[in-house]
Order: sequence, then structure tokens, then C-alpha cells
Amino acid sequence: MLTRMAQEARMASRQLALLSEEQKNTVLEHIADSLAVQRDAVLVANESDVREARAAGMAEHLVDRLTLTEDRLTSIANDLRRVAELPDPVGEIFDEYFPPNGLKVHKVRVPLGVIAVIYESRPNVTLDVAGLALKTGNAVILRGGSETILSNRKLVEIIHLALKEKDLPAGAVQLIDSPDRKYVAELLKMHQWVDMLIPRGGAALHKYCRENSTIPVITGGIGICHLFVDESADLQAAVKIAQNAKVQRPSVCNALDTLLVHKGSAGEFLPAVVDRLAEDGVTFRVDEIAGKILSAFPAELVQPAGPDDFDTEWLSLVLGLKVVDELDEAIEHIAEHGTQHSDGILTRTDEHARCFVSLVDSAAVYVNASTRFTDGSQLGLGAEVAISTQRLHARGPMALKELTTYKWVIWGDNHIRE
Repeated sequence: MLTRMAQEARMASRQLALLSEEQKNTVLEHIADSLAVQRDAVLVANESDVREARAAGMAEHLVDRLTLTEDRLTSIANDLRRVAELPDPVGEIFDEYFPPNGLKVHKVRVPLGVIAVIYESRPNVTLDVAGLALKTGNAVILRGGSETILSNRKLVEIIHLALKEKDLPAGAVQLIDSPDRKYVAELLKMHQWVDMLIPRGGAALHKYCRENSTIPVITGGIGICHLFVDESADLQAAVKIAQNAKVQRPSVCNALDTLLVHKGSAGEFLPAVVDRLAEDGVTFRVDEIAGKILSAFPAELVQPAGPDDFDTEWLSLVLGLKVVDELDEAIEHIAEHGTQHSDGILTRTDEHARCFVSLVDSAAVYVNASTRFTDGSQLGLGAEVAISTQRLHARGPMALKELTTYKWVIWGDNHIRE
């Protein structure tokens, strides 16, 4: 089954590489329109997935990732339209130069070819990935989690109908809709047909793919995210930023996990942030110094941090609090406990901001802003296929340019090398 699927994806990728920007945009708009027309059918399929997931005991933060609503579908469709509006990177010529030997040299952006994405719980990924892949002329093989099979089947059915109506091959977007894990193992060995693999899930999935894949793997999406509240920070603003970063959607990878607070601000800031976030249902895991400052709060609200708490991606309404002596200690804590995803500083000292940005080695580094902006749509990219936390070949939100590579084009005039 997978060999046929991969071969069809390779053939489709060759056809997609020849499409004009107008053709790509037209099919993306058509998919977005079709989502609106078939909204009720998508929601019915998703409700079945959610019901089965809850019956199986799935954690609520994962159920939240799984759930589609009218608003979320509208947002997904709007993201597809934004991708259609963005410039097509394919065919872009750059780094043009003329060496002394008289050749004319440049690079041109081209599609990667066939991309495989393995992901869990989030059916919006199906449309985000398909939209970005189509815009960049790539074919894609999708393998969602067993908990979202009905949703993904319906979404890919909508995509296939749109492709057919625009005379494009169904092989451009394919779904492995069997929950059997043997297909993941088989997919990882299909380097003859698949050019890049992106796992979107937990650490175990990433490790399995890195250790077993013969295809280049891009990993990311695991976010132990930090904000450091500097002594000079606007503390009133810092409370609002921390609330947004933790509470706005706690089940996603760019939600806040640990607040690091300068000792000079801790006495005023920590009670204020606990008061505010407790109203949203947040509970806290605190180091010894923070615990002393917050000793008047109930024990069920403020608990001592366990040995692994600062190495935990909470994905829920739990927040770590730690007091640090200085900026360097905050940076060292992030280096030791972070996952190079999204980390920020809240400060009014430019020197501290510059130092933090220079020394914190994360895919997205913030100054006076919530970590929740590490998102393709929020950063003006339309959507993303993943948040890469590695250095090659892409880092941070992977959108249109990150789904291309380039080739060298060398023009001569009957040149031969002497």
C-alpha cells in the first residue's frame, strides 16, 4: 500500500512543480470554500473522534487539540486563504553573480518533492500541511493519530474533491488512515520516494523517527517555554503577558511552562501573578525561594517543585515559578531545562534584552512579548507544517520557504574548463 502511495506522490510532485502560482492559489481558495460548504460534515466526524477519545481516557489537553469548532474551522480556512495570498517562493532567483570565467550563476528555489508528516491529535495540521505543500509544489503523505482518523478522512476527502475539480492528481495529498503502527515503520524506510520526514508529537515519536528513519528528519514542537521577568520589567505588563502565554491556550507547544523571576522583582511580582492566574485555574510548582514568598497561599495552589518539574512541558494549567539572582542564572536555567523552542525576557533594560537574545539558543526568542506568537499565522506566514527546534535545514515555524530547497543554475556561452 505505502509503496503505491509513495510512487503516486512522486509522480504528483512532478506535476505540481510545473503549476503556476495562479493554479496553486485557485485550488487553495477552492479547498477553503469547500470547508465552509462541508462544515457540518467535518464537525460531525470530529465529534465522533472526540467522543471516542474521551471514552478511551484521553487527557483533556489532548482532547482540546483534537477538537474542531466552527470558529476553528473558519480560522483554518482563513489561513488557507492567507497562504494563497502570500508570494510563491518557487522559482525565486537569488544569489546571482558573475565569476571571472564569464559564467552566469544563480540559485533558484524549487520544491523539496515529497514530504511525509506524522502527527497526533490535531486535525488542523492536515489542512495546514496540505495547503503549504500545495503552494510550494510538494506532494505530501500524512499519517495522523488513530484518535483523529474520522476527522482526517473527511478533510482529505474535501481536499481530493478540490484537486479533482481543478484537474490535479489526488496523489498530491494522501492519508495513511490505518492506525496500524507497522505503516510508520515502513514509511521511515521509503527514502527512494520521500524526501523529508516531519514528526509532530511527543519525545518518544521524535526519538523513534531519528533512530529508525532513512529519510532526513526535521524535529520540533516539544516546547518547554520560559519567560524571564527582569528586575527592570514593567510588572503590571508582565502579569498580563504571563497570563496570555500560560492561559490563552495551554495545550499547545508555545504555551508558557516556567516563569523565571529576578530576586529584585520577586517579592512584588510573584503574589501578583499567582493572584491573577489562579483565577484562570492555574496551579503552581515553585522553587524554595518562591515558596517562601508565596507561603500565605493555599498548599493546593502553590506546591514545591518536584525534581522533574522544570523539565516538564505541562500542556495544561500548571506553571513553574523560580527565583534567580541575575540574568546569567536565567539564561543558564533555560540552557539546561529548555527545548530550544520559545523563550523570552520581559525587561526595560536594552542591554539585558540584547544579551538575552544573543545567548539564548532557541528557535524563537522574545523581548517583551508572549511566547504564544511562535505560530506561522501570527508571524505572517499563513500557517506552518511544524515548529523546528533544530538547526538544519529550517528553524522555528516552517512555512513556504522552509518547504523549498534550491538548485544552482549556471549559464555559459560554450564554456569549457581550462
